[in-house]
Amino acid sequence: MSASPPAVPSSALSVLAIAAMPGLFVLLWSTGFIGAKLGLPYAEPMTFLVLRFAIVAVLLALLAGLTGAPWPRDPRMAGHIAVAGLLLHGVYLGGVFASIYHGVPAGISALIVGIQPLLVAAAAGPVLGERVSPRQWAGLVLGLAGVVLVVWTKLGIGVGTPFGYALSVIALVGITIGTLYQKRYCPAVDLRSGSAIQFAATTVFLAPFALLFETRAVIWSGEFVFALGWLCIVLSLGAISLLFILIRRGAAARVSSLFFLVPPCTALVAFFLFGEQLSPLALAGMAATMAGVALVNLAPKA
Repeated sequence: MSASPPAVPSSALSVLAIAAMPGLFVLLWSTGFIGAKLGLPYAEPMTFLVLRFAIVAVLLALLAGLTGAPWPRDPRMAGHIAVAGLLLHGVYLGGVFASIYHGVPAGISALIVGIQPLLVAAAAGPVLGERVSPRQWAGLVLGLAGVVLVVWTKLGIGVGTPFGYALSVIALVGITIGTLYQKRYCPAVDLRSGSAIQFAATTVFLAPFALLFETRAVIWSGEFVFALGWLCIVLSLGAISLLFILIRRGAAARVSSLFFLVPPCTALVAFFLFGEQLSPLALAGMAATMAGVALVNLAPKA
């Protein structure tokens, strides 16, 4: 008889699981752009997001209640949480979905909003009083140059419109300001109850846009149901839960250091699913942007 393989100690499995969590989180986050691309042919962007946010708000409120998550007792704190949610979800995701709806490739939209750590690092000095090193400033310049190169290349061959790319820039501004706002006014919010408040507030915020400017028609195809379910369950609940586990185990810094992998990961998946291609010049711009974000995220902290 052949000897059975030695059992792997549970402690080793635990270490491997923790080591894989940051990469899994980044992969899940990348699929948000893919889900938008998959579902938008069947619903307009604000209608799509209102459906998604309403479902997620209810699910998170139930999760917070079942797990005993603390809710903010100060109305001002609840207001700060809601404002941060409007920026992080309403402006950011609203801009991304509308941008992809207007023809911007999912990988390029991910690249544009992927320079958010660069802008946060640049604003951290005057807004939060944090030191920005010369290495981080160099990363900022390199990253912005890479994005300009990619967008210029895509516009040159007629992919997307200036308005569509402007919407991605608006999304970038929203997530940048939202990150700084949340870090300053509500850094210790519980992810379960806080996210429930944010998604509920964003649903109310985006609903008038869907009512006034869209037909609100939804084609309940298999692709749309899959995209909506994926974004609600896997992304909004799964990624948030994974992030909560990482923070509790002290691995949140590894997540931020891996965020520069989101745009190339999105571009790779979009290539296989939708045939989105990047020219050699655009690939060079993406590489420059990712190198710039890496310089900012991986720079030694003061």
